[in-house]
Amino acid sequence: MASLDQPLLQSESQKLPKLSTGGHEVSSELETVLSNTQVPLVQRLRRATWIESKLLFHLAAPAVIVYMINYCMSMSTQIFAGHLGNLELAASSLGNNGIQIFAYGLMLGMGSAVETLCGQAYGANKYEMLGVYLQRSTILLGLTGVVLTILYIFSKPILLFLGQSEEIASAAAVFVYGLIPQIFAYAAVFPQQKFLQAQSIVAPSAYISVVTLGIHFLLSWVAVYKLGWGLIGSSLVLSLSWWIIVVAQYLYIVKSPRCRYTWDGFSMQAFSGLSEFFKLSAASAVMLCLEAWYNDFLVLLAGLLPNPEVALDSLSICMTISGWVFMVAVGFNAAASVRVSNELGAGNPKSASFSVVIVTSASFILSVVAAILVLALRNVISYAFTEGEVVAAAVSDLSPLLAITVILNGVQPVLSGVAVGCGWQAFVAYVNVGCYYFVGIPLGGLLGLYFNLGAKGIWSGMIGGTVLQTIILLWVTFRTDWNKEVEEASKRLVKWEDKKQPILN
Repeated sequence: MASLDQPLLQSESQKLPKLSTGGHEVSSELETVLSNTQVPLVQRLRRATWIESKLLFHLAAPAVIVYMINYCMSMSTQIFAGHLGNLELAASSLGNNGIQIFAYGLMLGMGSAVETLCGQAYGANKYEMLGVYLQRSTILLGLTGVVLTILYIFSKPILLFLGQSEEIASAAAVFVYGLIPQIFAYAAVFPQQKFLQAQSIVAPSAYISVVTLGIHFLLSWVAVYKLGWGLIGSSLVLSLSWWIIVVAQYLYIVKSPRCRYTWDGFSMQAFSGLSEFFKLSAASAVMLCLEAWYNDFLVLLAGLLPNPEVALDSLSICMTISGWVFMVAVGFNAAASVRVSNELGAGNPKSASFSVVIVTSASFILSVVAAILVLALRNVISYAFTEGEVVAAAVSDLSPLLAITVILNGVQPVLSGVAVGCGWQAFVAYVNVGCYYFVGIPLGGLLGLYFNLGAKGIWSGMIGGTVLQTIILLWVTFRTDWNKEVEEASKRLVKWEDKKQPILN
């Protein structure tokens, strides 16, 4: 394995200082431990588990904080709106879970192309390419944001076409208009986060998110309660908070010495190869979008039920709680992607395989604990969002399904992170189509609408699709030939490596 002490560019080997070697040295130690057959298996596994756990939680803990806080900003916006009334709660829920999550899934999915390429390039010590991948992704996501803006502008007729009531669709559209600036914040923040995560730089994003959350709470309180801006005020503040994160992360990237070899400034090279980069981004987007949009159909189908306001309120509360646990799993997703892609790029098949086992086990254990807490607090958790007793009873009734979803969310996102680290996005997209859209949604619609089982029927059917998808990904992941994946990573880096171009800035 190439050491991180190896200079970045061979032609400049005498000019560039050496980088910090901590992560790669420990990673190399892990491969050595796993390969040493002279040591008893139990002793090797014990030592390897300790090494990998330190690497994993160094990445996962700050990443969990980042995603939890970012999610908390959206959830707190929903809470502020919910305390204005049940209509406002339903509107913000539909706007967040029905429209905004569409853009979130698309942009995050396209951004995961950076995760694959940057992670493997960093593991192979090809640092100069990370900044180029970051810029290409930002350009493509910005262009995608222009198209998504049209969707936001016409959100009301779209919701009416999908069967939502006039009152809820009108209120949701007002909320969505304030989220238009957030689209372009997504276009910048997701590539930035993937760029930093590939280098195991996650703590700065956590600090930025913590500070931004405090600002967001204050501004939301002022906009909603002091200035009386209602739904549009709450969503505009959410957009502003995301832009604060974008600016802060950009300043860190351009000023921090930790990024001095991976960020050279803006380059014309970013505009080359955009069509090929778009193909990889599109495959990544399809994979993650099909997952992110899956819950949209749960919300949209619930809007077709009798008394849709109660159904939407109860489901949105359950989805919000599920989202909390999902954000923990997304933190492990990021850690899994970084660990697997780095190890594959560095040529360490045993370490990559072992990382998958440790990260999946850790996330699963945490999700089981969270599911137990959900069941223990089933009768009171809704009061954090609304004071309605009818909604509280509905949430309590849905809590067993919420607990099952929480456990599944502890495994499935991690396996998706492994897929991103390996570059399997296209394959997983096919799996998602089959399990989610040919099994889960039809089954949910059949149980909920045809057999009149309501929200529980819709959710039960869609859980069935998630279970099938998780089983397939587990089967494929744990039957993977990791030596072959190392070879594929090497081929991918050769394909995507470019010659250096003049720096614009």
